[in-house]
Amino acid sequence: MTRRFGVYPGSFNPPTIGHLAIAQAAARQRGLERVDLAVSRVALGKELTVVPPFEDRIAVLEASVAGIDSVEVVVTDHQLLVDIAQGYHVVVMGADKWAQVQDPAFYGNSVEARDRAVESLLGLELAVAPRPPFVVPSGAELDIAPELVEVSSSGARQGRLEWMTPAARAFDEATGAWSDPDLYGRSARPQ
Repeated sequence: MTRRFGVYPGSFNPPTIGHLAIAQAAARQRGLERVDLAVSRVALGKELTVVPPFEDRIAVLEASVAGIDSVEVVVTDHQLLVDIAQGYHVVVMGADKWAQVQDPAFYGNSVEARDRAVESLLGLELAVAPRPPFVVPSGAELDIAPELVEVSSSGARQGRLEWMTPAARAFDEATGAWSDPDLYGRSARPQ
């Protein structure tokens, strides 16, 4: 039997219980040995995150997946999904990310570049988590618990602290990293 691996690109800022559920569902439902949570040093289409710094975010993400055999963290210099996905069998994402993949704005407003990029994904299996109102490609939907469909990092940063992973919540309680960035700047960060 061929060993199969998946990649789930994202900023995971902060990591949420939804991210972990999606990664684990992809591993189970697509027969993957491992799903790598791939974090770009500079995320495409996102402002440069200063608080918390990249190193702290990676440490929290690694703590969040500790003890989950089928999920690991990798750091990449690639930004485009099609580049990050090279060498993997399955690309994991939310339906909102799938909508971005199809948006020419992420390819210098070039429809041709977008079409080439999307075409390069056709050899890969997609595992797409539902995120209304976005459309999931036929045959690509992951079965995710309905209560997790709306979970997002944006929502966690806006006060839904229960959506953070336990490691992210503990880090936030100690530093204010996501809930109170001003406190984060004044606090002694855990090492």
